Amino acid sequence: MRTTVVPCSFPIFSQLNVNKTHLSLPLLPICHPSFSLGHRRSLAMASATQQPTQAVSPGDVNSDANVFQLIQTHQEKAARLPPVEEIRTVLYHSVRGMLSTFSQLEGYPSGSVVDFACDVNGTPILAVSSLANHTKDLLANPKCSLLVARDLEDRTDLVITLHGDAVSVSEKDKSAIRTAYLAKHPNAFWVDFGDFQFIRIEPKVVRYVSGVATALLGSGEFSKEEYQAAKIDPIAQFSKPVASHMNRDHAEDTRLIVQYSTSIPVDSAYILDIDSLGFNVKAVYQGNTYKLRIPFPRRAEERKDVKTLIVEMLEAAKSQLSS
Repeated sequence: MRTTVVPCSFPIFSQLNVNKTHLSLPLLPICHPSFSLGHRRSLAMASATQQPTQAVSPGDVNSDANVFQLIQTHQEKAARLPPVEEIRTVLYHSVRGMLSTFSQLEGYPSGSVVDFACDVNGTPILAVSSLANHTKDLLANPKCSLLVARDLEDRTDLVITLHGDAVSVSEKDKSAIRTAYLAKHPNAFWVDFGDFQFIRIEPKVVRYVSGVATALLGSGEFSKEEYQAAKIDPIAQFSKPVASHMNRDHAEDTRLIVQYSTSIPVDSAYILDIDSLGFNVKAVYQGNTYKLRIPFPRRAEERKDVKTLIVEMLEAAKSQLSS
């Protein structure tokens, strides 16, 4: 494994859709300081004991400098998954990416948007037609890459590139691979057409980059062995339904939790995704939108723990308001 992080003395958070310019402080898109592996591991270990900073009233947050400092302090301590675990989890739950092949057009590279699913080892599975140019490319040269972006709307968020070799799925493995693929793409009836076949992309190396065009650029790579040995976060599979429920029915509760956790009296907060150590939100404060990490008081081991932890955080937030 190799990671590279460019040091940064600026605030470590994301600020989006900014309509104002402040010369004294840079307005930054998302930064991921935890993509230094050693730093992220220490954060993960500290997650269970992290306490929210002392709450402040709106009057106390009287300048951008104070806001930036509060958020920076909070985000530096916010627990996140280890990078290889996060990468394995994101790839497992992703269904679409950019396949790059060696084109038959005088060696020029070629790109195709493809659907995929990962098997239990984290190996991407594709259903490809013999009529497709990328299939012809792979038959001539199996070396390829699959690029997956966690958030296509945020160019500074995590981007993963898996490099490997395309290998045809054997007849004895076809049934299991078909089941795994259809679990992610239940309407892909065309996989049984005569011109379609399943292929695997056997990983050689998995690379990532995060914080592009920000003051803190994180990047690195993992070997096939490191990638396949990583665990898939058990809570991420519940991220969409839980986040959807919270955003639809408990938006004010989310806002109170974010305010309690960060000490910033945010105007609103929208949950983006959830894992066993916490969740990511887009929070609005005084017309500016920030992308923030909100850690759980302790690790969630199963789905019911998420509800328990959120209720605990909300009760603490309400108790603080009434005190």
